[in-house]
Amino acid sequence: MEKRYETAIFAGGCFWCMVSPFEVFKGVVEIKSGYIGGHVENPKYEEVKKKETGHYEAVKIIYDPEKISYEKLLKAFWMQVDPTDDEGQFQDRGPQYRTGIFYTTEEQRTAAEKSKRELDESGRLPGPVVTQIMPAPTFYDAEDYHQDFHKKEPKLYKEDRKISGRDEFIEKYWGNEFWELMEEEE
Repeated sequence: MEKRYETAIFAGGCFWCMVSPFEVFKGVVEIKSGYIGGHVENPKYEEVKKKETGHYEAVKIIYDPEKISYEKLLKAFWMQVDPTDDEGQFQDRGPQYRTGIFYTTEEQRTAAEKSKRELDESGRLPGPVVTQIMPAPTFYDAEDYHQDFHKKEPKLYKEDRKISGRDEFIEKYWGNEFWELMEEEE
């Protein structure tokens, strides 16, 4: 019997920082960095960076729903971003760095809207949640040098992440909850 995998797509600012948080979960089969939501076919990084295509930087997560739920992936997503910022993420500014959830099924849309509403109503963040929830159009894989960047260029990745302010935000608003979510796997 063939395995049935599902796809989750999240935009959370620079895609370099959105791969490693998800690869720690059992049931995540593959993660691709790429572009979604723009008006140009087969966009290239330089075009996206210059704000010429309308795309978001995003990650496409292929997962086994028998091992990890979409709801758990949503929880992990919210803990990796500042969903109250509609101008970008942390040090990365511009429309290509906005947050977004791109659903591939009606069940995902419902789950994403519910999780957004609950997070917004919790009052734990510094403002209203502005992350958009949209149907997933075509996802374009980023260039090879962007795939698994944190493994290919660990020193540069660590330096970039350290100065970004992302980890300070996560610590301030989530503390150890992400690690606790991860430990639920075991």
